[in-house]
Amino acid sequence: MRVNVAFLSSDVGRLFRKRFGVAARHFGVTGPQWRMLAAIQRDPGSNQGALASWLEVEPITAGRMIDRLEKLELVERRDDPADRRRWLLYLTAKGEDLMQRMATCAQATLADAVSGFSDAEHAQLLALLDRVRTNLSDDPSLEVNNG
Repeated sequence: MRVNVAFLSSDVGRLFRKRFGVAARHFGVTGPQWRMLAAIQRDPGSNQGALASWLEVEPITAGRMIDRLEKLELVERRDDPADRRRWLLYLTAKGEDLMQRMATCAQATLADAVSGFSDAEHAQLLALLDRVRTNLSDDPSLEVNNG
């Protein structure tokens, strides 16, 4: 029986989220909060809508997560000079410190995931996953056959 790539990749993603969620609790945050912090760290100055889209949650859900992270003094909202209705989000010094401490944990989890892989196998895995992502990133409306 052949394993379906969609189910397998979804299961791998679920297992990563589960591992990161367990690790995050040791730092006083949830897995989704860690993902939010990582998204802000990767793209400082993002707004709530962009983060909600990237995390695939509703903007109100992202807003609540940001509220909690702000209360924990991990994130700060700054005025958007281009649009008074929006806030730009940045990690605080405390948030940067937390992400630095959690990075070691993340690296260990990633190393566990590819344990036993040779460097060539690891490179091949990354290349293949990147190709799948590229294939799925193409405009799906061009692929639909209504006939």
